[in-house]
Amino acid sequence: MEGRGTFAPAPGAAPALRRVAVQAAMELRLQLRNGEQLLLTLAIPTLILVFFSLAPVLGVRDRVAFLLPGVIGLAVMSTAFTGQAIATGFDRRYGVLKRLGATPLGRSGLILGKTTAMLGVEAIQVVVLALVALGLGWRLHGSVAAALLLVLLGTAAFSGLGLLLAGLLRAEATLAAANLVYLVLLVVGGVVFPVSDLPAAVQGPAGLLPITALTDGLRAALGEGGLPTRDLAELAAWAVLGAGLASVTFRWE
Repeated sequence: MEGRGTFAPAPGAAPALRRVAVQAAMELRLQLRNGEQLLLTLAIPTLILVFFSLAPVLGVRDRVAFLLPGVIGLAVMSTAFTGQAIATGFDRRYGVLKRLGATPLGRSGLILGKTTAMLGVEAIQVVVLALVALGLGWRLHGSVAAALLLVLLGTAAFSGLGLLLAGLLRAEATLAAANLVYLVLLVVGGVVFPVSDLPAAVQGPAGLLPITALTDGLRAALGEGGLPTRDLAELAAWAVLGAGLASVTFRWE
């Protein structure tokens, strides 16, 4: 007669929350161990914050207060859009999405795990950038709650757009396109230089970009402390548009 513990631990899938938590932890470790990913998501925003805060090239009174919202927006974009688009494209190419989607984790669990890991990376980014800004003399005068709401909506907007890009293009094309978009939005999205300093023909289209809504909204929230309803509405519209198009075009294989 077999003992009671013969089949311990009992076979079968772990609870859903446990599966998502394990997947999120693995995704987070993979992102933090990736040197290229860390360069994109943390090193570049930090270097931009430090360099342009110390170099007298910006015509603003408080350079750190102006730059911090911009680099937070850049960090969110680098994680939710650029990094996610590239990682998802290559995960699909190597069959990772197909295989994990067929496990007890399921497609919804995989998406939740990736989203949780992405939010974890963003939390690290915001903390590091805020600490660097404090070291450069920045002091908080605005609303943290409004800033967090903007970050969440910005994450949703860029995440949908990243999945849309990954669903439309091959992995190599996604890599090139995501990095190109990152560079373009860094220049024209009000991250370092005000959109009003751009050529007149560029200001109109630049003002409609999600990165512009995020950076402008964060400057208002962290500076004046108000709730930038227009920027929130623009980010919500981008989130709905990106998620809607991604749900139609995304391919798991």
